[in-house]
Amino acid sequence: MPTSTITLFVSRPGFGMPDTSPFVIKTEVQLKIAGLPYARESAIPPQAPKGKLPYLKDGDEVICDSTFIRSHIERRYGVDLDEGLDAHQRAQAWAIERMLEDHLYFAMVWFRWIVPENFAKGPARFADSAPQAERESLRVQMQARKDMDLRGHGIGRHSAAEIAALGVRSIDAIANLLGDKPYLMGERISAVDAMALGVLASILTPFFDTPLRDAVVARSHLIAYVDTLMRQYYPGHTWQPLDQAAVA
Repeated sequence: MPTSTITLFVSRPGFGMPDTSPFVIKTEVQLKIAGLPYARESAIPPQAPKGKLPYLKDGDEVICDSTFIRSHIERRYGVDLDEGLDAHQRAQAWAIERMLEDHLYFAMVWFRWIVPENFAKGPARFADSAPQAERESLRVQMQARKDMDLRGHGIGRHSAAEIAALGVRSIDAIANLLGDKPYLMGERISAVDAMALGVLASILTPFFDTPLRDAVVARSHLIAYVDTLMRQYYPGHTWQPLDQAAVA
């Protein structure tokens, strides 16, 4: 196995999460599953080659996008993050990952960025490091850009109730696919579980109040699934998705 210095460029801890980006969590967990040592370095999207986090530097090679990062580490280090899955299961895992990344993630982002209360206590804080006189206009610009992105995606053209209905349908699908298994594809963790952790934990964090969070909370086996993965891959992170007094 070739060895080199791997640096993962990440966002930052926040919102009750070990990183504010589900895609950073996806890649970091996949690196941990692969057993590869790496260093974390905080960055902001404009610093990334494609304007998105995470990206990876492996020796002299720079890899952007979490999916291409996975392909790189599997190819370069001879690991298979879907080891044990047959061709049909691999196809299922890809379809599930696409639902998580291209649908449920965007519903989560809409409630985080567009709902005024959530934006004010969450993404608006990204502007805190700017000069005070520029912060408010920067926040307005940030939210407007995100609104435009979400409208371009399509989900931002719907009402809050419609977006919630779409998101809950995806949550139902994940809940039914998981069933009573420990992991989405069976008894062994695979690459898709890393993305599921990133998205579901980002929905489940009590930092934001959304109907998507209510839907996950109502499905106890999803809470247990996220708790297990969080303890396994982020043992040093204080993860409290529920008010224990309220559910005791």
